[in-house]
Amino acid sequence: MTPEIRELFPVTKNYVYLNHAAVCPISVPVAERMLEYTSDLLQHGFVNFEKWGSRVKKVRQLAAQFINAEADEIAFAPNTSSGLAFVANGIQWQAGDNIVTADCEFPANLMPWRRISREFNVELRMAHEREARLETDEILSLIDSRTRVVSLSFVEYASGFRNDLATIGRYCRERGVLFVVDAIQGLGALKLDVQACSIDALSADAHKFLLGPDGVALFYISRQAMARIQPTVVGWMSVANPFDFVSENQPFANAARRFEPGALNTAGITGLGAAIELFLQLGLERIENHLLELGDYLSDQLTERGYQVVSSRRQGEKSAVICCRHERFSADELYRILNDRRIIITPRLGRLRISPHLHNTREDIDRLIAALPG
Repeated sequence: MTPEIRELFPVTKNYVYLNHAAVCPISVPVAERMLEYTSDLLQHGFVNFEKWGSRVKKVRQLAAQFINAEADEIAFAPNTSSGLAFVANGIQWQAGDNIVTADCEFPANLMPWRRISREFNVELRMAHEREARLETDEILSLIDSRTRVVSLSFVEYASGFRNDLATIGRYCRERGVLFVVDAIQGLGALKLDVQACSIDALSADAHKFLLGPDGVALFYISRQAMARIQPTVVGWMSVANPFDFVSENQPFANAARRFEPGALNTAGITGLGAAIELFLQLGLERIENHLLELGDYLSDQLTERGYQVVSSRRQGEKSAVICCRHERFSADELYRILNDRRIIITPRLGRLRISPHLHNTREDIDRLIAALPG
């Protein structure tokens, strides 16, 4: 990436920031877009509500373009967890149904399904992480005629393993199984086409690889899935005509916004829109190639330094999240050493997790490697 890109991220002047799998720094365009909205509220209150309603509509369109969906299949949720819960709570479960997921999922993609399992006598089936990988064949082997949902991460949070969404999604679609994706650890770093991957629902908060603010998530639900997943948290904005305050029996909106019960986080949505505009301007393939090449360089340097790279570097399995460990230094010790040197990473499950993004360079990686004990 060019030096001009780094200028959009003032954090690069203060830190080597390699922690986008936790919480990202925002860019100048994102900050400016959010400031525009809050300044307008400061000076004018709600006078310009039509302008901001149009901006939200535009962000729906951008988000749809970003993942190859339709604008009416996009809603905005408070966070990843909420989007996943929309799906889990909206299905008409029957005793004896089952859900397929993995034992290495982040709790956001386990807690909703565990509740369903307990309350509706639904079986929760787990694929097992082995050597920081999931086997696609094992996931598929857990699916049978009573499987209602397969729910997996795009990229696993503590290993950086990238699931084969296209193969799993196609298998689910052929069997009428809903395919749900927690995309927060990949969306913004890696290309994702919901049509090509046969994804029925997807949720991803903006505050990681999407390079946006926290408190707003992109939620996608396909037209087909909308017929099978009912909104369970509803409000005045969930209906077809929310400004008809009198009618008692309005149907839900014939769009994903049926999952938006009330006022939206407009500041957050406009910030997310600015982040998506930057991704589209730079090109998703260009960003992915940069991050995979940077990850390969990082992995090679870590290995030379005496660190074990845990994350799969196989083609199709690698991501922008690289995890490693050392036989003599714990992940917590390494975190403290690097943090003292203003190199920002995080420990996860005994592994040191390093997660660069588009503003990072080989020079950043060299500074990290130089700071690591070995």
